[in-house]
Amino acid sequence: MIDYVKGLLAELTPTYAVVEAAGVGYELNISLPTYSSLEGKENVKLLVHEVIREDAHVLFGFLEERERAMFRLLIGVSGVGANTARVILSSIPVAELELVIMSGDHSRLKNVKGIGIKTAQRVIVDLKDKIKPGGDTLMIQPSVNSEAYEEALAALLMLGFAKPQSQKVLKKLFDSEPSLRVEAAIKGALAML
Repeated sequence: MIDYVKGLLAELTPTYAVVEAAGVGYELNISLPTYSSLEGKENVKLLVHEVIREDAHVLFGFLEERERAMFRLLIGVSGVGANTARVILSSIPVAELELVIMSGDHSRLKNVKGIGIKTAQRVIVDLKDKIKPGGDTLMIQPSVNSEAYEEALAALLMLGFAKPQSQKVLKKLFDSEPSLRVEAAIKGALAML
């Protein structure tokens, strides 16, 4: 699984970016806000979500964890695929989308191309409990020492622990001790899981 791609921005369009890393060009599908943020940049780091289909491995790129977390929540909703989630994120900024979901404003979601009333209602019903007031999705990791957090999370997932529980335990550990090292975080999480 690819967590992020860091390298030279070789090509940029409103729908995808090509990032060259170690001599390999990775094509990542992006949202319009990500496109706007990448304009004029040379070296970039994009967080990745990989969708594996029978005929292709498709990469989606995000500048911020908050956007990737929302993307992952959206594709977990029945009837919302990866491309539909990208259209939603291109049409409604993440912070506004969180407010739309928390307030139950299905008419705002219905205005997005390709989203009908039933899908809009399903998104709100499925995600309302997964969005916290204050603009943080439950999937957001702590920003402090995020590399150590990411490594610890990857290790726990490889050991077979469920992602939501691992994220919750690690968040608690890093909130109480932001400078926690990877090894200590894994040991602490294993004791709590």
